[in-house]
Amino acid sequence: MSDAAFPTARRARMRLGGLWIAPPALVLAILFFYPLALIARQAFLDQSGVFGLQPFLDVLGSRFFLNALINTVEIAVSATAGCLALGLVLALILAFVPFPGSVLIARLIDTFIALPTFLVTLAFTFLYGSAGLLNGVLMHGLGLASPPVDFLYSAWGVILAEVTVYTPFILRPLLASFSLIDRGQIEAASILGARPWRIVRQIILPAAVPALIAGGSLCLLLTVNEFGVVLFIGAKGVITLPLLIYDKAIQESDYQTACIIAVINVGLSLALFGLYRFLARRFGI
Repeated sequence: MSDAAFPTARRARMRLGGLWIAPPALVLAILFFYPLALIARQAFLDQSGVFGLQPFLDVLGSRFFLNALINTVEIAVSATAGCLALGLVLALILAFVPFPGSVLIARLIDTFIALPTFLVTLAFTFLYGSAGLLNGVLMHGLGLASPPVDFLYSAWGVILAEVTVYTPFILRPLLASFSLIDRGQIEAASILGARPWRIVRQIILPAAVPALIAGGSLCLLLTVNEFGVVLFIGAKGVITLPLLIYDKAIQESDYQTACIIAVINVGLSLALFGLYRFLARRFGI
């Protein structure tokens, strides 16, 4: 009888333990899934409250949406490529070129992760803006009547700011990956006459591939959803999906269009996250 009661008691404890999932599931439902469901519902309802795909299709075929989508993809891909290139160069220097203060520089670069994106953008405005430090020095020194540097208020300014903000997300996994490389292989290759570029290409880069994929995927996801940098720079004609959602909801009070674009943006983000998870499993990240 006691043997029969033991499995019953065990199942009862497992059922009671399973109830602990209820509080976090309830919090997620209230704070995340319910608002997301309201956005999705608003996206597929017309002004009379009837469900339909026509408003969704109208937005997909509109020029303002296509322009915002193209701007978002171009800026995200360019900024991610810039982060990968700059992060790889910095990681190679910090990891394999010994010099005093390298650890301090790496820590200073890490601090960019903790800074709000708009703060970096504001600093760029003070440095490279029309009335910024660089233009002030050039106008005063060369006697110019107008600011000679005006790249900040364009897509290039957005890309440069995003590269500055998100390069540490590439640098950190690269430094961690480089710390696992057997320095004996590098020394042996150098003794055998291998040039530095060949050592980088055949020994260091293969070890850096997983870190580059992980950091690059994260940067791509973050830059696709970046809002603060684009808003604070105010680049002329540069409208991305997050900024378009803001304009439609806040500036024009067109909530249905804003919800439709938000659903598309969420779908794009989930697709990128799914790609990241696939690559993570593929390369064992």
